[in-house]
Amino acid sequence: MAGRTVSIALERYDRHIPFFMGAVEPPQGIDLQALEVGMVPPRRDGVDRHKRALVDLEFDIAEVSLASYILARQRGVPLTAVPCAPRRLFSQNHIFVGTESGITHPSQLSGKRIAIWAFQVTMSVLAKGDLQSEYGLAWRDVTWVTQRPEEIESDAGAGHITRMPKGRTGADMLLAGEVEGYIDPHPPEEIFEDPGVRRLFEDTQDECRKYWDKHSYYPVMHLLALKDDLIAEYPDLPRQVMDMWDEARNQAYEFYVDHNYTVLPFGRYAYQGDREAFNGEFWPSGFGVNKANLEKFIDYMVDQELLPAPVPVESLFHESVLET
Repeated sequence: MAGRTVSIALERYDRHIPFFMGAVEPPQGIDLQALEVGMVPPRRDGVDRHKRALVDLEFDIAEVSLASYILARQRGVPLTAVPCAPRRLFSQNHIFVGTESGITHPSQLSGKRIAIWAFQVTMSVLAKGDLQSEYGLAWRDVTWVTQRPEEIESDAGAGHITRMPKGRTGADMLLAGEVEGYIDPHPPEEIFEDPGVRRLFEDTQDECRKYWDKHSYYPVMHLLALKDDLIAEYPDLPRQVMDMWDEARNQAYEFYVDHNYTVLPFGRYAYQGDREAFNGEFWPSGFGVNKANLEKFIDYMVDQELLPAPVPVESLFHESVLET
């Protein structure tokens, strides 16, 4: 007898390949339908995953933006997350300036214009918070030029935000010299190819390692969230989803044992080097191990006027996973 079909919307990452291959065993009574849904095209099952998950409630389980999920949760969206993070990024990797700008330190962006996707995008929140707390650039001293409307309606930071002209992107505004900085979780290829653009930090990898050494975490960008009615029907599913994701991640690690898995000739060495540099497990699931990271992010959201007051980290997750 066929089980209930449960959709799970995921981005096209190596740790999700086992889901797309059907190599992760779902719980008994469930037929898992893995959908490749991203935020930028092309993707097999389309884009705009965060809106489709958090606003349209299209998927049973979905990878969702941390910031937008927190905002949606406060407004009663019938979704509940589990503490595994399909996407993690260092903000330092995603901040760009003009090559000839003379800007070599974040503090030099005070009074300037920085292009971002939207004010509440998780990378925007993280970068604004990191620039302020780590480098002394107050987010209120910057004009934020946003490319997209907010996923969850909000007037946070309104006095410091301006919308870019229709049809423009942050990338082309930076290339045209119309903004002094640019932050994007998905930078287009021209940002890396154009000699007129460079990363803000000269040795970006070293800057990221310093952040890791100080905070001991690779910052969470996304969580997995389940529909509440699905959890009511399958009370053990939150923990089972965590187990499935961990199994997929572990299978992805095993891919890199083969020198020929990746198109990169030295991919195996890069994998080994990162495991050593970041002390073993840099994609940990579980409430306890991610709590400090999430508390810091919530503090950033409060400071940036996205939340009126801190919310307990426990309130983001299903009670069955709080002991993980």
